[in-house]
Amino acid sequence: MIPWQKSSFSSGSDGASCVELADTDNALLLRESDDPERILQVTRGGLAALLQQLRVR
Repeated sequence: MIPWQKSSFSSGSDGASCVELADTDNALLLRESDDPERILQVTRGGLAALLQQLRVR
């Protein structure tokens, strides 16, 4: 089982609209809670670059 963590910026009290992150042995995984079967595998560097770009905007 993958240990998913919800974003602290998730909206709604039921947590139905959020981004989740999992740190596995091989990769970082991202998914949206309303479509949990669609999983994006990213590198640490790739995720760091994405977050940096989001902070700039």
